[in-house]
Amino acid sequence: MTVLEPGTRPSFLAEGFVFAEGPRWRNGKLWFSDMHGEAVYTTTLLGETVRVLELPGQKPSGLGFLPDGSVLIVSMADRALLRLGPDGSSSVHARLDHLVPDELNDMVVTPGGTAFVGSYNTEPGAGLLLRVAPDGATAVAADGLDFPNGSVISPDGRTLIVAESKGRRFTAFDIDSRMNLGGRRVVATTPDAAPDGIALDAEGGIWAGFPLAHEFRRVLPGGEISDRIPTGEQMAIACALGGEDRRTLFLLSATDWSASNLDGARTSTIGTVRVRVPGAGVP
Repeated sequence: MTVLEPGTRPSFLAEGFVFAEGPRWRNGKLWFSDMHGEAVYTTTLLGETVRVLELPGQKPSGLGFLPDGSVLIVSMADRALLRLGPDGSSSVHARLDHLVPDELNDMVVTPGGTAFVGSYNTEPGAGLLLRVAPDGATAVAADGLDFPNGSVISPDGRTLIVAESKGRRFTAFDIDSRMNLGGRRVVATTPDAAPDGIALDAEGGIWAGFPLAHEFRRVLPGGEISDRIPTGEQMAIACALGGEDRRTLFLLSATDWSASNLDGARTSTIGTVRVRVPGAGVP
């Protein structure tokens, strides 16, 4: 079943970013990173945008929240997880350089504060998911992945789904009581395009950005595509379901993903569409 009204077109929300990434809805605001703009922002449904934190040279990516309201931020180049406290102070929550030689990528954080962080390695089977406990303790949670990217956690907290970009598939893991990952299995394949950032809805549909296909898609378990949102010349990077009823789909797009090709051009934008099925789980 499609979840978009016939003829739905995205509405413009915000612009002026180099490469918007990692959208997360929290307490009336959309949080997101500007990866190549080296900053973290929030925006409201009215497009009221605030630069929350500047991170020169650190390439912020995935975001998440600890139970006390602190924001966790993936610092890709530093291979670290930063913590922005409710009082605006920032610190290093965990260093991951001893576990992975590559840059870091996207992340999902459980309601209890455990973070699962992907590595930025495009070699087949070389990708990792790293686990960071609320106290900052680190470990490898899963290996053998084909470029792990966006991740989500089911409403019951017992399943993690990750987009394997180079594998062109969505892969699920069981999460046990100790936050270990097991029971690896493929949820859906996307043989014609590589998925990037993702969001989960209440029917198990996975919204995903497909950068080189220039569209967002809603993919059902098994691989059926129920909805598509084309992005024209823009690359579809990442998405999130938010708003008061979690039925606003935020769409982040950019003209390119290479910092050298973008050369600081602020052409990345955020749009929205309304959907019939609300978001579920985390983020």
